[in-house]
Amino acid sequence: MFKKVVLIVLDSVGAGEAPDAYKFGDEGSNTLGHICDVTGVNLPNMERLGLGNILPLKSVKANANAIGGYGKMRECSFGKDTTTGHWEIAGLWIERAFPTFPNGFPDEIIKSFEEKIGRKIIGNKPASGTEIIKELGEEHMKSGSPIVYTSADSVFQIAAHEEIIPLEELYSYCSIAREMLKGDYAVGRVIARPFTGKPGNFTRTENRRDFSLKPFKPTILEILKEAGFEVFAIGKIEDIFAGCGITGRDHTTNNKDGITATIKAIDDVKNGLIFTNLVDFDMLYGHRNNPHGYADALKYFDDKLPEILSKLTADDLLIITADHGNDPTTKSTDHSREYVPLLVYSPRFKHGVNLGVRDTFSDIAATVAEIFNVKSTGHGTSFLDELPI
Repeated sequence: MFKKVVLIVLDSVGAGEAPDAYKFGDEGSNTLGHICDVTGVNLPNMERLGLGNILPLKSVKANANAIGGYGKMRECSFGKDTTTGHWEIAGLWIERAFPTFPNGFPDEIIKSFEEKIGRKIIGNKPASGTEIIKELGEEHMKSGSPIVYTSADSVFQIAAHEEIIPLEELYSYCSIAREMLKGDYAVGRVIARPFTGKPGNFTRTENRRDFSLKPFKPTILEILKEAGFEVFAIGKIEDIFAGCGITGRDHTTNNKDGITATIKAIDDVKNGLIFTNLVDFDMLYGHRNNPHGYADALKYFDDKLPEILSKLTADDLLIITADHGNDPTTKSTDHSREYVPLLVYSPRFKHGVNLGVRDTFSDIAATVAEIFNVKSTGHGTSFLDELPI
């Protein structure tokens, strides 16, 4: 069958509000739909795979002669964060949402953290990452106190100027926080948010690092690794899975480098899974309510897609999806509870195929398990038999 699966997550590229979006305050969210409405972006290569057949898009047409498999998936886990989405893609469901802290972290956590790092902190509230360094960056530079903040997601974020707190020291603070945040305080991710510049002109750098919880059950990554297959992680995949099930890595920090690394990995990986996260859609444009920047990033990926397709052989299967939404046209700057697109392609396909609405992101993990003849995680239904091969 297939010897290699190339799985690309377009971070936050949602495909319309999920049936339970109202539970998350996300009624009306439609990341792809609204970006196409506002910008008129053309995405001819994803259109060729069948993107316009998944949902109505103003500037991407339905294609009766699509060459790929197309559909959309709903999330079963209770959450709309990066970790939850990626873990479900890999076959692990989250039945209890990771904790969030809309009023900041409790005093006992903050005091213990300050004692362990030997510094006082400032902040400790939900905030936009760019806004909080505008607000507190100068105070941080004068005092040396790291900025701790959170968001609507389950995150403990630490911002620090690279000239005030060197990167390795910042990363060590994150490791300390990760070790502390357990049980009722077990946030999905601790995130290092370094920045540079001067007051009034601060810029976050690409030296971000995520410190995730370890998956509490084996994912398809660990199952593949144990069975002797390669699992090559690109972008923040290694961080999201806390290194579990990874045999090789390229820790790229932006879409351009992530796409380049993926193209190289298609040549280098002989038998196994290439798992890529392309972060810019979410980090640079979704959270900053920038639909035009988001559209440009989609166009860049679409322009590079033919190069990715040209690298594939009949032994390769490409899967393109997302982990949640982040509609940049809404008032919210947070993730949105949406369906995610599913595009599937191999040169051995005889024609396109409608894969419909999948009940869970874990259909991807189930399909990968069937392709490599390894045990399933227990969640999801394989769509391998539905592919036109």
